[in-house]
Amino acid sequence: MKRWRAQARDIPHGAPKQWAVCRIALALLALAVVPAIYAGELRGDAEAAARANFAEYLDLLRLPNVPDVPADMVRNADFLERAFAQRGFQTRRVDNAAGLPAVIAELESRDPGAPTIMFYLHYDGQPVIPAEWSQPDPFEPVVRRTDADGNRVDVSVDQLQSDPLDPELRVFARSASDDKAPIMMLLTAVDLLQSRFEVPAFNLKVLLDAEEEVGSPSLAAMVASAPEAFQADALVVLDGPEHASGRPTLVFGNRGITQVTLTVFGANAPLHSGHFGNYAPNPAQRLAALLATLKDDEGRVLVPGFYDGIELTDADRAMLEAVGDDEVALLSRIGIARPDSVGNSYQEALQYPSLNVRGLAAAGVGALAANIIPDKALAEIDMRTTPETDGRRLYELVRLHIESQGYHLVDGAPSDEERQRHDRLASLSLNSVQDAMRTPVDSSIGRWALDAFRSAVAPRPEEPPIRIRMMGGTVPTDVLVGALNVPFILVPTVNSDNNQHARDENLRIGNFISGIETIHAMLTTPYTP
Repeated sequence: MKRWRAQARDIPHGAPKQWAVCRIALALLALAVVPAIYAGELRGDAEAAARANFAEYLDLLRLPNVPDVPADMVRNADFLERAFAQRGFQTRRVDNAAGLPAVIAELESRDPGAPTIMFYLHYDGQPVIPAEWSQPDPFEPVVRRTDADGNRVDVSVDQLQSDPLDPELRVFARSASDDKAPIMMLLTAVDLLQSRFEVPAFNLKVLLDAEEEVGSPSLAAMVASAPEAFQADALVVLDGPEHASGRPTLVFGNRGITQVTLTVFGANAPLHSGHFGNYAPNPAQRLAALLATLKDDEGRVLVPGFYDGIELTDADRAMLEAVGDDEVALLSRIGIARPDSVGNSYQEALQYPSLNVRGLAAAGVGALAANIIPDKALAEIDMRTTPETDGRRLYELVRLHIESQGYHLVDGAPSDEERQRHDRLASLSLNSVQDAMRTPVDSSIGRWALDAFRSAVAPRPEEPPIRIRMMGGTVPTDVLVGALNVPFILVPTVNSDNNQHARDENLRIGNFISGIETIHAMLTTPYTP
């Protein structure tokens, strides 16, 4: 590019004006073309690095990673320590009482005064029900393509070595997207960096959590036990699906989650439905009626004060509108006719707290159903919170609402005296709380991420990144940001239809490649705190 700029400057004195204009036009054309050539070269290098690492990715997916089995988690930690050490990282573990170690890996910049950015990822996954999956073992990855009729058919894993790669190939396995894919994207981006004789523009620290899917209950204690190991100037969370448009996506916040258990009590033991039907109240029926008082038919929470504190400015609404969701396509993809009436759009709905019944239990179902009146009925409830709506306060509001419906709340099973004195008995227990977090769009980390995405070396420079004010899911930013007092940004890289937390979780190979490019762009962009 310097040569082309010199040609534009070195126009001979007295040369025809048309000749000078042509020389300047050629220089400007070169300045426009060089980034495109560079981006094409980067794509080829990224695909080559991906092909070299697909076997490692599949081996990582073959390791079961449900936190209920600590021995499996240790095997995952062993694998990841080796993978990062082979790339020059210094690694260490931070153990907890549950035997689920966090892995920390560090790669220093050549600049001794460079800031440190921590990349947070997690290697644990959701439980699986193998019978629900369309493959024999959710931990044995399967590669599929879509045929001319729109059906997904199995293909050989050798297809992952094709040149060029088919971006529509998909890998199916538990944690194929959430969150082992971003881990392998990061490792591959480091390989890409090293193959191009580049170094990170900052000190790179990677935190691999083993308990994200269960709320990271040990993370705060881990940080307190080894604060120097977690020290950083900024935080990047690599988790979640990118926007459905496939454009590069930046997210500036995440909702929190508060989980509670509601139990409605009936008789002191299950009763024969013939002998006691029409006489003993059914707690399952009462629970259903009580749950119905929590939300209206439009999906709005009826608990007084639940939405207090949410005030969207004109700038906030403009940011939400700029995301440009295709709501018709979204409704079609998830298979509903119309959404709940909380907010005027998908993005606006995520700015409010939600109340969700995530599980019900009373008596058996199907072949396990018995002709009884159950003695109790339970509902597991989660409330996704925002920075303006503290989960503990929402819990208290729900508690007051239940009491207003005529219920006497008890701690644990009611005593005989309480059963004699109160017609309606229930308990409401607070299980876990993770706070919501949001960082300003114009924060140092937000500006840095936007620069990385917009730079000439960033992937798809012709497509401006989508900026999302707050995503609906929850990650433990509250612990890390609270303990480290650093700004943060969330960078989702996997396909929006990845089925995370559900059966047939998958990763689109095109997203694996673009994720490598995205992370490479961040690694090569200097950060100023």
